Amino acid sequence: PDRGLEGLVADAYADLTALQAAGFDAVMFGNENDRPYEFDVDRASTATMAYVIGKLSKGISVPFGVNVLWDPLSSIALAAATGATFVREIFTGTYASDMGPWTPDAGAAMRYRNSLGREDLAMLYNVSAEFADSLDRRPLADRARSAVFSSIPDAVLVSGQITGEAAAMSDLEAVKSVLPDTPVLANTGVKHDTIGDVMAVADGCVVGSALKVDGDTWNPIDPERAFDFMARAKAARGS
Repeated sequence: PDRGLEGLVADAYADLTALQAAGFDAVMFGNENDRPYEFDVDRASTATMAYVIGKLSKGISVPFGVNVLWDPLSSIALAAATGATFVREIFTGTYASDMGPWTPDAGAAMRYRNSLGREDLAMLYNVSAEFADSLDRRPLADRARSAVFSSIPDAVLVSGQITGEAAAMSDLEAVKSVLPDTPVLANTGVKHDTIGDVMAVADGCVVGSALKVDGDTWNPIDPERAFDFMARAKAARGS
């Protein structure tokens, strides 16, 4: 049933509490279920996310990021309004996607960030878009290396084909091998039984579905799954 804005706040609060209690390094607010996806997101979606984050702000004790799928400028605007530490999006490349032709503009996005006085906002570039196929036929590692030179991300993310689907380990290895001085994160599909292998290659990961009740993307965070995952992650990185 439709529980309105306060229902969204309550659900987000429960997830935030579980993630922070489990010891996650950071959290990210997104609109994953705001489907069908758009490139130019309705202002109401971004305003709603700002409202939810604002209501939760006093209880956020770790760095947080935002991602308004699939809209770089809205993501940056939300980050600036809420005091986010980082933003994740597709900022570079050219793709054929479920939503149509996908042609982000990293230059416009970063200049917009700077115009809002947020030069400190970390930019996490997903270089292998979900729900899409790259029209740039260079190998992924070459595209990632080129994006770092041309568009100066703070970190590079490698994804699978769809939410919850793992990035190929060969892709992670190839990208990290050409970017030894840039943080490279696995962006999708990391699970309890793969976090050790992922952390042996990548500098970190973004995880969502594996932490949910029954491992289902659309379910709430399961505190036990969250604790177990973070314990494995800490063991994998020796902390």
